Amino acid sequence: MPSFLDKNSMRYSLLGLIGLTIVLLGLLAYYNWLLGLIGLILAAIPYYFIFSFSREQRKEAEEYISTLSYRVKKVGEEALMEMPIGIMLINDEYQIEWTNPFLSSFFQEDRLVGRSLYDVADILIPLIKQEVDTEIITLYDRKLRVIHKREERLLYFFDVTEQTEIEKMYRDERTVIGIIFLDNYDELTQGMDDQSRSNINNLVTSLLNNWARENGVFLKRISSERFIAVFNEHILQFLEKGKFTVLDEVRESTSKQNVPLTLSIGVGTGVSSLPELGTLAQSSLDLALGRGGDQVAIKKPNGKVKFFGGKTNPVEKRTRVRARVISHALKELVSASDKVIIMGHKNPDMDAIGASIGILKVAQMNEREGFIVFDNNQMDASVGRLMQEIKQKEALYSRLISPELALEIATDRTLLVIVDTHKPSLVIEEKLLMKIDNVVVIDHHRRGEDFIENPLLVYMEPYASSTAELVTELLEYQPKRGKIDMLEATALLAGIIVDTKSFTLRTGSRTFEAASYLRAQGADTILVQKFLKEDIHAYIKRSKLIESVYFYHEGIAIAKGNEDSIYDQIVIAQAADTLLTMNGVIASFVLSKRGENIVGISARSLGDINVQVIMEHLNGGGHLTNAATQISDLTVDEVELLLQQTIDEYLEGGKKE
Repeated sequence: MPSFLDKNSMRYSLLGLIGLTIVLLGLLAYYNWLLGLIGLILAAIPYYFIFSFSREQRKEAEEYISTLSYRVKKVGEEALMEMPIGIMLINDEYQIEWTNPFLSSFFQEDRLVGRSLYDVADILIPLIKQEVDTEIITLYDRKLRVIHKREERLLYFFDVTEQTEIEKMYRDERTVIGIIFLDNYDELTQGMDDQSRSNINNLVTSLLNNWARENGVFLKRISSERFIAVFNEHILQFLEKGKFTVLDEVRESTSKQNVPLTLSIGVGTGVSSLPELGTLAQSSLDLALGRGGDQVAIKKPNGKVKFFGGKTNPVEKRTRVRARVISHALKELVSASDKVIIMGHKNPDMDAIGASIGILKVAQMNEREGFIVFDNNQMDASVGRLMQEIKQKEALYSRLISPELALEIATDRTLLVIVDTHKPSLVIEEKLLMKIDNVVVIDHHRRGEDFIENPLLVYMEPYASSTAELVTELLEYQPKRGKIDMLEATALLAGIIVDTKSFTLRTGSRTFEAASYLRAQGADTILVQKFLKEDIHAYIKRSKLIESVYFYHEGIAIAKGNEDSIYDQIVIAQAADTLLTMNGVIASFVLSKRGENIVGISARSLGDINVQVIMEHLNGGGHLTNAATQISDLTVDEVELLLQQTIDEYLEGGKKE
């Protein structure tokens, strides 16, 4: 059937042809009327047939159009009333003006027209008020995709129950890979006889096999200290709800055998590619081990990580092999560079400054220029006193440079060493990370999600008391070109003393060995005490904070500052430390305003309560016994309530998350 445009063109062409014929016949009749008459008769015959054919065509077209219009109208009515698509018209007061039969069948009501959505389906009200175009809702055990046409006040409903069930089934059946690592297996079994080693192997293997069988996990041992686990998302969700109790089972069962063995599990999930799952699982395991072990890390492709466990203090290593290997690797990197730039975290403490001075000495021992990035506007009183001593040592003071100068002198061959932090957001000058490709990270904090990208070398040991302790061990294996002078050794010792609270917290045998080495190098303990002397006004402010203390749960002390008082982070931290020395206190939390719209929390523990996990739930972090966070845009009272809720969740969760 030709289009209407084609028909009009044919009509105009025919009229043109008729007009031309009339003109020609007129000219012919003018010269010979007989010939003109004959020509007229001959021309009339084809035109008659043409007009007859055209009339028939027009009649057929009209009949076709009439039939099509009827069919389209009929289909529209059937679609409106009978197709499995719900339609609802509402007015501005959220009253139903009309629904089609399909939608009415979903509601257990005899009559919907005239009823209010508040009475019939109040779940639709937020969707309409928020002007959401489409959303999936649950209505009488069915999943419906609702499309909202705001201008027409019209709602379409599509039943997607089966689709959502298939999607859920697909998600639940996706493969998950886990790597299980026995944290300290080699060290614990190193001195065992064959019988004892076999017994502990049988115990751990039996525990893990029972756990795998009960939860539908395929488990395979691939080395003496490593297992591979394959399961699906549904099983993973079940394990998450149970907080991975296998961690506690292995720890408690092996402790009864006087072999405190712990597990770390790295889980990869969220993708269908098996190689990518394996990479995510290994990355998760690295995170779990970097945070001290005895925990589960679950990493997804978007970078989000969940942690479970982490209840125990990280176990101190009994061998110096790793320190010697790292020291040698650092020596090679320093020697291959043109200069070394050292940078700590914002508002550096004694540990960050002491560790920076130690790495500066490493650079000098390898005959390379070294510089410490330092901001004079970011230092507390103790660091300020250390700076006064450093100013008297021109050779050392000249090595302290501003962030701006560090950016100017950095080259393609420059080595950047980050100390006492591993988070890009916490370094003094983040632009240096973007400019310098060769980066080394040395830190003693438990590893978090936010981590410096693609470092050449990472030395993170959560068992260490301080970064200064780690750097001191590295110094011992460096070339003996130039002796560590008294002030350098004192700065390192001060970092250790501050972070261990004078050797009372997080102190192992290696801590005393490092302190002994520094003392032998001339570290002055009297000078350390001079650096750490407390200001009388800070003492009074701290006492006012402590005065507000109360016990929230047994052994958990909370103190808070007034809404109109701003306290320095050092004062808040010292108040938390002081509370921990009080009788009956096993964990302390001190919160106060740090700035105009910032509330800070310092948390301390003797080890029974994992304050790191509590602070991580509030977007902070730290160690099992020492952690902190900062919260913006909330009042002190609101943060206090949030802290109490987080403590409740932690205690209700059995201290496992």
